[in-house]
Amino acid sequence: MIDSMRRYELSVREALAKDNLSPAEVGDLLARHDKRIEWMQHERLVHLLVMLFVCLFALLCTGYALMNPAVPAFVLSGLLGLLAAAYLFHYYRLENHVQKWYRLADDIRKRSRQE
Repeated sequence: MIDSMRRYELSVREALAKDNLSPAEVGDLLARHDKRIEWMQHERLVHLLVMLFVCLFALLCTGYALMNPAVPAFVLSGLLGLLAAAYLFHYYRLENHVQKWYRLADDIRKRSRQE
């Protein structure tokens, strides 16, 4: 997902770098970009909810493992901890890319006002 976001951002920046864009093309670019941001906001919400539940289960499992020491509980706790860390890292990257897209949308809006 992150790679496709990078490719999309690169294509938008290349389109913005062109000097011969008409106002209609800039408007279409802005509409397409706003739609992509809308999709990514939904994606962020889904990933946030999944990440929160994974972190909750990791904490609950860790608490259980500490109260009732058993190897399977610690193994499950460790696995859920690793999964939670992976989700946190992924969500961090996703959030940063969407923030870049907000700034990119501002650049497109500035360009549309200049035309």
